[in-house]
Amino acid sequence: MFYVRFRGRIETPPLHVSETECTNFSCIRRSTGVTIPRYWVLRRSGSRPPRGRYTQVSMTTQTSSQNRAGGTVPYVLDFEKPLARMEQEIHRLEASQAESGRDFSEVIEGIRAQLAAALKEAYANLSPWEHVLVARHPRRPLLRDYIRLITDDFCELHGDRLYGDDRAILCGFARIARQRVMLIGHQKGRDTREKIEANFGCAHPEGYRKALQKMKLAAKFKVPVVCLIDTPGAYPGVEAEQRGIASAIAVNLMELSRLPTPILAVVIGEGGSGGALGIAVADQVAAMEYSYYSVISPEGCGAILWKSGELAPRAAEALKLRPTDLKKLGLIDTIVKEPMGGAHRDPQAAAANLEAWIAQTLRDLKRPRIETILRRRYDRLRSIGSFFESSEGQERPAAARGRRGAATPQLATTGKAAT
Repeated sequence: MFYVRFRGRIETPPLHVSETECTNFSCIRRSTGVTIPRYWVLRRSGSRPPRGRYTQVSMTTQTSSQNRAGGTVPYVLDFEKPLARMEQEIHRLEASQAESGRDFSEVIEGIRAQLAAALKEAYANLSPWEHVLVARHPRRPLLRDYIRLITDDFCELHGDRLYGDDRAILCGFARIARQRVMLIGHQKGRDTREKIEANFGCAHPEGYRKALQKMKLAAKFKVPVVCLIDTPGAYPGVEAEQRGIASAIAVNLMELSRLPTPILAVVIGEGGSGGALGIAVADQVAAMEYSYYSVISPEGCGAILWKSGELAPRAAEALKLRPTDLKKLGLIDTIVKEPMGGAHRDPQAAAANLEAWIAQTLRDLKRPRIETILRRRYDRLRSIGSFFESSEGQERPAAARGRRGAATPQLATTGKAAT
């Protein structure tokens, strides 16, 4: 008889165990030598475990094929509720088939086909606000998940040698696709304890100073830097202001623009305000398909412009924060594809896509000399943004892609600036 222990309680396990619940579940079995599949727990009768010795075995995640087949996602967004009902029906039929021996395979395959079509349609027509909700999904892979899935030999480095060790930013040497890198990223935390420890991914000044110090260490040894961004913003509290949060981010922007080593940055979830920019000045900037990158959160924008955070959906539309919009504006270079339904449905596939992009980009950045990389980085930063000049009542776009040594275009008196 098999059971799981969830949050301190011994319970009959659910039919499926999702990707992100694996850290909260432990599989309990009697020491009878029976092998338990690592990613699957069958439902058995009984409500309490019998007496006897038990061995705790760590659970791992579902396979990609099981997720594609409709693995359960416990947290359901509003627009996903019809999809969740179809998934529940698939699970009910699978359980009934296992218990009764009757063959429901044709019915199950039909529902799976409908689910795949509905999933594709739902995610092809996401509103900007729904896009933000997907980026914030509590089951979405976090930094430590990607460290586990795409890196080898990760060695974490701590502290800023001035104040302390900010757990909202993790730094360390690692290998990605057999290439040495300095990996730096925001860590939000999965459970309550981790979230409090990591300050929900909102870094203090010491976090940005730590990141800069480790980047300079990487440059000393000619190791490229990879930054994974996932933060709603820098910590806005009094303590951060007292310790110079604005100065810490500004220094990072200046130093990263001239750091003599290749830099890659990827938005894996939320890319909020200066908290993201503090480690996002790079030679190549990418965003996961269902991430967002914005100067302010939609709630903050709504509160400032319309005095109500409830107008966040309207603000999300105006902010142009989706990767497709960001690429058109020249703010990012690449969109890293996610599996259908988002990274929270198939973290392994999302991680594989991310690893492939990082590996290819690192190979491309190895060819040029460091002087060329720095010049291209400078040109890339100068080319961000656009403005308009009005002429005879008509607005026309003016060249805004500056080059080294080029004169800065002047706005007309009646001109209107836009970024």
